[in-house]
Amino acid sequence: MDKIFFQSSLPRAGSTLLQNILAQNPNFYVTPTSGVLELVYATRANYTTSPEFKAQDQELMKDGFLSFCRDGVKGFFNAITDKKYVMDKSRGWGVHYGFLNAFMPKPKIVCMIRDPRDIYTSMEKNFRKSQHMDSGIVNHAEMLGTTTEKRVDYWVNNQPVGLAMERLQQVLREGTDEHILFVKFEDLCANPKFEMERVYNYLEIPQFYHDFDNVTQVTVEDDSVYGIYGDHNIRTKVEPVLSKSQNILGDGACNWLRNHYDWFYQRFDYI
Repeated sequence: MDKIFFQSSLPRAGSTLLQNILAQNPNFYVTPTSGVLELVYATRANYTTSPEFKAQDQELMKDGFLSFCRDGVKGFFNAITDKKYVMDKSRGWGVHYGFLNAFMPKPKIVCMIRDPRDIYTSMEKNFRKSQHMDSGIVNHAEMLGTTTEKRVDYWVNNQPVGLAMERLQQVLREGTDEHILFVKFEDLCANPKFEMERVYNYLEIPQFYHDFDNVTQVTVEDDSVYGIYGDHNIRTKVEPVLSKSQNILGDGACNWLRNHYDWFYQRFDYI
């Protein structure tokens, strides 16, 4: 394995699609939603709080810890693949850029983004098609989550979408966005060849010819783990996806989202 890259994307924004496009390249090992960040993040907590580390030379322990994280991540992937490149997918890599950069300097992170109105539309569509299950956010007696607008408000302030958007805004505040490649879901679907060339140029690796009409899904996830919003299946053909936000969410919710995420629309040139 020569290089490890990272994907830290918004929910419902094509992260699984990007992974499986890259998987056409025989030099790439791509992950489904990965737990590698959780491994080093938990390690950091133990390193920070354990008296055994506190009682020793701090600079020496820092060097050892960062080496442990770096070699631990590399060792994880060396044990499961012999491919040249790895693309590890976790929503947390972007907001933890500083931590990642400490043990893997100048990391390459790709972030799939999408019009928030369509992200919340996807959430609402999954809610509506799973009426046979309790979503956990609707309480008719207390009038909670009983309308589309109320559910949008809930998702804005909770995981997974609310947290992901909050993290993205923090990335912009800290200026680490200048190190990240942002790919619009809409652009990837409309012009996949151009967008994938951008990805390869950013990763600084040789270009590869992809077949965007036949994308085979190689990443496997048990969506039941993520509840009714777990949906990591892709279409085999990359093609434009029409927005249904006005029909699904309505004008009121769409206008509210446009105003609420004005920072997003301005930064990424969405209309």
